Amino acid sequence: MSEVKLAAETRTEFGKGAARRIRRDNKVPVVLYGHGTDPVHLTLPGHDLLLALRTPNVLISLDIDGKTNELAIPKAVQRDAIKGFLEHVDLLLVKRGEKVTVEIPVHTEGELAPGGNLLEHVLNALPVEAEATHIPEAVTVSVEGLAAGASILAKDITLPNGTTLAVEEDAVVLQVLAAQAEEAEGEEAAEGEEVAEA
Repeated sequence: MSEVKLAAETRTEFGKGAARRIRRDNKVPVVLYGHGTDPVHLTLPGHDLLLALRTPNVLISLDIDGKTNELAIPKAVQRDAIKGFLEHVDLLLVKRGEKVTVEIPVHTEGELAPGGNLLEHVLNALPVEAEATHIPEAVTVSVEGLAAGASILAKDITLPNGTTLAVEEDAVVLQVLAAQAEEAEGEEAAEGEEVAEA
């Protein structure tokens, strides 16, 4: 996993007015916390941070005021509901070699067995524990030939070396649903109404 280097500035102004001024300058208010230290309030360049956050669980190398370097991963991201710009980001301080618990996206490949079945993502993201500088970007699961009633559990997913599950092994991640079941229920209900009318 690659690191994204961003120049950060400490901030001393707080509140809505200060946050608006920061965003007007195309920057984002950020809080860096973790390891039992006091939270550090920073501003980061908005466009660069937005690009970095396109990668899930991105590792960010912060150059704070040109004096100190810290590693962090995103913990909470607040976006404007309408325009989508970043309003505020919480970053979690991490150290090289340290294990962190994160959620990684689950991607699928392959075709289900014929029959118009539906694939349900019970978990869109899989909770895992990984070394902070080696967090997998995603896991890919083959659903090739799976029929209705089949499911893939957390323990069935092959994880990269050094990554372990942070969820119960028997947790259902994906399951295949029969599309005909819904249609059949609708037909039975319609038949029941006809009988009732007679």
